[in-house]
Amino acid sequence: MAEEKAAAAALEETTSEVAPLVPETVKDVEEEKAAIVPAPEEKPDVSKPLADVLKNKEPSADSGSTDRGATLARVLTEKRLSLITAWEENEKVKTENKAVKKIADIVAWENSKKAEVEAQQKKKQEELEKKKAQYAEKVKNKIASIHKEAEAKKANVEVKRGEEVLKTEEKAEKYRSAGLAPRRIWGFLGG
Repeated sequence: MAEEKAAAAALEETTSEVAPLVPETVKDVEEEKAAIVPAPEEKPDVSKPLADVLKNKEPSADSGSTDRGATLARVLTEKRLSLITAWEENEKVKTENKAVKKIADIVAWENSKKAEVEAQQKKKQEELEKKKAQYAEKVKNKIASIHKEAEAKKANVEVKRGEEVLKTEEKAEKYRSAGLAPRRIWGFLGG
């Protein structure tokens, strides 16, 4: 019984010596990992509870309290390293989630800007179609007015032609009734 009390007291002493290491911040994780690397057969099993790990790591009664202290120190170091690993994974997940959210925001912004530009393009196309239709109407009106003007000019020419034909027929009738010949038969011969 005295041995158990001595072992418990030694355990408390080693725990009080090792306990201040747990809350302190780790300055160089890589350096600490290199300094405290468990043997390949002694890798920490994070799936087991800490009590099970302590039971498995407990040395036999004849080893002494120094082995127990070393084992406890190793367990605490493994616990600290597993906490660091969990923190690291948590931070990576947070970073990934932030990046995914920002990318989603950017994609939403891009889609809204694309839709805005496409709406502007559609509006411009509609305006251009309207202008095209208006211009086509103007061209049709111009063509119609040109056609109307051309018809009026043709009618004037026909009227003048008809008048000249009547004048010529009247003169020819005068010459026939008078029995005279016209002075110039052809204007280009001169006389």
